[in-house]
Amino acid sequence: MITVVVADDQTTVRDGLATVLSLLPDMRVVGEARDGAEAVELVRRVKPRVVLMDLRMPGVDGVAATAAITAAQPQTAVLVLTTYADDASIAGALRAGARGYLTKDAGRAEIATAIRSVASGHTTLAADVGRRLLSALSAPPEPPVDLTDRERDVLRLMAQGLNNTEIAKELFIGVSTVKTHINSLFAKLGVRDRGQAIAYAHRTGLAR
Repeated sequence: MITVVVADDQTTVRDGLATVLSLLPDMRVVGEARDGAEAVELVRRVKPRVVLMDLRMPGVDGVAATAAITAAQPQTAVLVLTTYADDASIAGALRAGARGYLTKDAGRAEIATAIRSVASGHTTLAADVGRRLLSALSAPPEPPVDLTDRERDVLRLMAQGLNNTEIAKELFIGVSTVKTHINSLFAKLGVRDRGQAIAYAHRTGLAR
């Protein structure tokens, strides 16, 4: 029996996936999460075999949640199921430790097959995702961005799923200082939000 946690901020999507998976004889949904932080905590408690993970969620997003889950619960496989198939999202999720990546136009049979595959230790990618990944890998390496040591520290902790208050405590600085560093690194990286910054961190190895 493959135990599954479904993480998605949309109730209808979450409930629909849970209903479909519960009809399969070899799968059992053991929990549902509305965001990344809830997914990390739920996985810690129920230790599922697979997490079906959305990427764009409020607070802790799917990339950060995936990194936290794979670090703390390596026996749990993360299968991303998202609307987005851009290079940054794919690379960020895979660098964070996801074993599979599907887009939400995948059918029920494809999702079920992918869950069984990652549960068995294999990697599975949607066909279009695989093509984009191969294209990205053959592209020239991304030029380095001149971040300060403190900005790198803040970015690394962001990629681990910490919020501003937790980052401030970890680095022994004020929350306002953390926000200043975040605004600075956003400008240097040319990104608009935490999700894009975290994807960059995983893509370039700064998350480690």
